[in-house]
Amino acid sequence: MRTTRDRIRHAILFELIGLALIIPLGGLVFGLGVETMGAIGIGSSVVATAWNYLYNLGFDRAMQRWAGHTRKSLSLRVAHAVLFEAGLLLILLPPIAWYLDITLVQALVMDLAIAAFYVAYAFTFNLAYDRVFP
Repeated sequence: MRTTRDRIRHAILFELIGLALIIPLGGLVFGLGVETMGAIGIGSSVVATAWNYLYNLGFDRAMQRWAGHTRKSLSLRVAHAVLFEAGLLLILLPPIAWYLDITLVQALVMDLAIAAFYVAYAFTFNLAYDRVFP
């Protein structure tokens, strides 16, 4: 099982690389200024970093208890990424709608697009991370 130090490194790397990708990409896709997308991205990143730590710790503890190990199959990695993003979506939806002064439905559409990006990103990042830092 991963140490606290490793989990912190994982979360920080994940968020920094994700921000470097999503701020300019999201600004282009949603027609938002870099400052606005940056505020959304950074605010979401702070929340996501805490969620990332707690979610992965809980997921690994559950795997250790149920399976006796923390190795993830391809299908489990997909489920891991989707469940992570679903939880984060529920947490972030109201503050994004408020900040942009848009409806929850509009925020949901925006969040789903961002979540789709992050599901693919999380899958790729975690696969690479596990290979670089076994």
